[in-house]
Amino acid sequence: MNDTIAAISTSLGIGAISIIRVSGDDSINIVNNIFSNDLLNVDSHTIVYGYIIDNNEKIDEVLVSVMKSPKTFTTEDVVEINCHGGISTTNKVLELVLKKGARLAEPGEFTKRAFLNGRIDLLEAESVMDLINSKTESSRKLAMSTLSGNVSSMIQNLRNKMLDIISNIEVNIDYPEYEDILVVTNDMIKENISFLKNEISKILNEAKNGKIIKDGINTIIIGRPNVGKSSLLNKLIDEDKAIVTNIEGTTRDIVEGSISFDGITLNIVDTAGIRKTDNLVEKIGVEKSLSLLKNADLVILVFNNNEKLDNDDMLLLDKTKNIPRIIFINKNDLKKNIDIKNYENIVYGNTLDYSGLNDLRNKIKEMFNLENIEKSDLNYLSSAKHISILSECYSIINDIEKSIKNNMSVDMLEIDIRKIWELLGNITGESYDDELLDNLFDKFCLGK
Repeated sequence: MNDTIAAISTSLGIGAISIIRVSGDDSINIVNNIFSNDLLNVDSHTIVYGYIIDNNEKIDEVLVSVMKSPKTFTTEDVVEINCHGGISTTNKVLELVLKKGARLAEPGEFTKRAFLNGRIDLLEAESVMDLINSKTESSRKLAMSTLSGNVSSMIQNLRNKMLDIISNIEVNIDYPEYEDILVVTNDMIKENISFLKNEISKILNEAKNGKIIKDGINTIIIGRPNVGKSSLLNKLIDEDKAIVTNIEGTTRDIVEGSISFDGITLNIVDTAGIRKTDNLVEKIGVEKSLSLLKNADLVILVFNNNEKLDNDDMLLLDKTKNIPRIIFINKNDLKKNIDIKNYENIVYGNTLDYSGLNDLRNKIKEMFNLENIEKSDLNYLSSAKHISILSECYSIINDIEKSIKNNMSVDMLEIDIRKIWELLGNITGESYDDELLDNLFDKFCLGK
């Protein structure tokens, strides 16, 4: 990280302004070499007006922000050139910066440097991209809560608790002759582990809310051909996105749309009609539709009110029985011929008008407890990776509790306790490997 990096930090295209960000020990010197005014002696966190110059030619009229280490995002010297928006001008200024000695930054490298230089932890680094990608007010607040360090403090408190236990065990092992030290017993460990288990359980339960706020609810509309799946999608998103005809097999590939209500995004996928078919293209569509079920948070299973259930319907009822599901009985304006009993979450309606759609929305809110999700104090863990790590910690705690019942020695228990401490460090980034970092920051946009 001894070199100086540069990249365009705004979307490349026609606009009012574009920003080129430069970070590193030589950033002020590099920009000074192409700027009409002297930047070497200006105060930190000031803006200087002037021109970008190349061989006595004025390239652009700009404002240059100078921010000196360590009070910057990367903790390095940072210079931002505010140009007029435009592809040609922006690229030309970046070209000059690179020609004077800067290196083109990799995706997410500014944020990566902020993390490696201790400006932010790994949770806060990931929340930067969450903030950029947020689609609702709730997801924005969730990202800001994490970026502000609230979630990091929550994890760090658990880690400190584990460190206290480890330290006391180490003292007991290394200095058994001292009489005034706290003697760590299995009962003492059991009490602390029980507290930790309750805290992690609480975080995991609330993480479900965080994941819903961040990623939305992945919703699959599924059913036989011509039951009104595409019409239901169009009504829900209030847009004619899916083609609707009375010809079976019209939808042969997935059609996606999204809506937001109560601050939560519903990511909706309309699938090909499920039936046995000899048509190769339709058959591929059916197989693709069924494969989507494994990643669904919610399935809306659509049947026709005026038709009896057939073998294809029974197959779908079986395949979706272990997934959160709403059964939408379409065409309730026609004579009822369907015979469906002993199933939960049934909503009747039709897609000719909006009949039943409010009931469907209310059922979704009820199933996912959306009205009770706290959206003012969003100290939720929302990353699937972090939730997986906490789940592993919870599993280890169960192992520790079994070991305590079997009177395993304190020094053996310490191995699992230390493992939990290290795993919690993976969440905040206090312990990490380079491959993990590269994989994380590669997903960031260039210039961030």
